[in-house]
Amino acid sequence: MSGHSKWSTIKHKKAAQDAKRGKIFTKLIKEITVAARLGGGDPAANPRLRAAIDAAKAANMPKNNIERAIKKGTGELEGVAYEEVTYEGYGPGGVAVLVEAITDNRQRTVAEVRHIFSKRGGNLGEPGSVAWIFEKKGLIVVEKDKVDEDTLMDAALEAEAEDIKDEGNEWEIETSAEELPKVKKALEDAGIEILSAKVTMVPSNIVKVEEEKKAQQLIALMNALEENDDVQNVYANFDIPDDILEKVA
Repeated sequence: MSGHSKWSTIKHKKAAQDAKRGKIFTKLIKEITVAARLGGGDPAANPRLRAAIDAAKAANMPKNNIERAIKKGTGELEGVAYEEVTYEGYGPGGVAVLVEAITDNRQRTVAEVRHIFSKRGGNLGEPGSVAWIFEKKGLIVVEKDKVDEDTLMDAALEAEAEDIKDEGNEWEIETSAEELPKVKKALEDAGIEILSAKVTMVPSNIVKVEEEKKAQQLIALMNALEENDDVQNVYANFDIPDDILEKVA
């Protein structure tokens, strides 16, 4: 999963740049609104809402924006009727791609997603075509220069994290989706600074993409999907060698 993880690292840096421009506010507001609608407006009792609020705070979203989004989700304020949709497809090289979106117009979104796939060497698939490859997991990322290795290992294993991976400049702590809040709190209680913590989809198998042209098309596809305002998350099962990934990403 090394290539996929390196792509995650690139996305973290990109997310930080997008946050400075306020570009991710729309997506965060949608996530907060839907989380509040589905699980209630109390973050203490709604893990998904709590995670969305944490992400919004990390992006420096004003408190008023967060509160309005929650109230729109709970119905205290009038808001847009959003629905969650998932799209499945294949990218260049036969890479499986899973797209999660939140939209107020399903027809518009599927047309845009289909266009993005076809324009960049991929194709939109049928429901169930690639979802079976992915498993929902919790993923916590910690920068290596922010934590002592023994401290991290002790805290993560004590909290019953499932796996700890060395990903170059970062540690990735994998948990079950349900245990993510508990492990995150344990790390924070141990004084460990967390770069990101979220529920993600982890692929069970990997497709190696070693041809530079296909790698370039794949990264262009991933970027284009994530740039779409309705798309919340994009997951894929590729592995691109370091030297090629650095060139094309």
